[in-house]
Order: sequence, then structure tokens, then C-alpha cells
Amino acid sequence: MAEKKKTNIILFSGDYDKAMAAFIIANGAAAYDHDVTVFATFWGLNAFRKENQVPVKKGFLESMFGRMMPRGADKMGLSKMNFAGIGPKLIKKVIKKHNATPLPELIEMAKEQEVNLVACTMTMDLLGLQKEELIDGLQYAGVATYLTEAEEGQVNLFI
Repeated sequence: MAEKKKTNIILFSGDYDKAMAAFIIANGAAAYDHDVTVFATFWGLNAFRKENQVPVKKGFLESMFGRMMPRGADKMGLSKMNFAGIGPKLIKKVIKKHNATPLPELIEMAKEQEVNLVACTMTMDLLGLQKEELIDGLQYAGVATYLTEAEEGQVNLFI
């Protein structure tokens, strides 16, 4: 019996459109019966943040990062044509008009398809993010785990 193909995606970007592309690819690969991992690091972790503020104890710098970063997938800006926040509203309107799936739903779909959603623990430490602030259903790991997955992968993407 042939082994499943592996697709690994590093989600580094905190841009709505880039994260959306990552999850479209992840869901497509999962639909083709690939074993898929999305490893979110740095600004990509914002896609995994809960929308509501979670009361956790933090230092000053960690609190500042928390205030400056978007809270959840639906609050992320665009990589181009952000236009002081108007761009994301326009793209969401276009997504709705064309009956496409918005980013928060793509993330839920990935969970349903058993895509491995991994939050980078080193970055969480650097940015002061705690597990309680992130959505349910994540795994937590460092770069060694990603590298092990990448060595076995047929498709490795950096977005």
C-alpha cells in the first residue's frame, strides 16, 4: 500500500489573503488525501488567535504585542491594497458575492479534514502568546517538529 503524500505549509505571513491561500491549498491537499500540516509562526499565528480577549497574565512587552496584532483570522489585513483597513472589507464583500469561503471557515474546514494545525512555541514565547489565547484544536511544537515533517514531505510551501 502506498504511503500518503505529505504537504507542509509554513504560514509566516499575517496577511488575510496569504493566509487564505495557505488554507485553500491545505484543504485542497487534504481533499486529495494528503497528510497536511500548517505550521504557523510569527505573524501567521494571528490566524489562530481567538477573536475575544482572553485574560492572561503578561509582561509589558508581551501585552503591547498582543494589542498591536490582529485578534483572529477575520481581523487580519491584506498584503496589498489594505487602504487603512478598507481593503479587507472590500475583499470580504467580493468573497461573499462570489460565494467563496472566508478565512475563518477555511480554518474550520481544515480542522474537519484533520489538517494538522501547529502553533510554533518559540514564536509564541517571543510574542507573549499563550495557549489560552489561541483557538482550540491546535498542536504546539517547535522547529524540530516542522523539520521532521518537511523531510518527509513531497510538497513544502512557505507563505
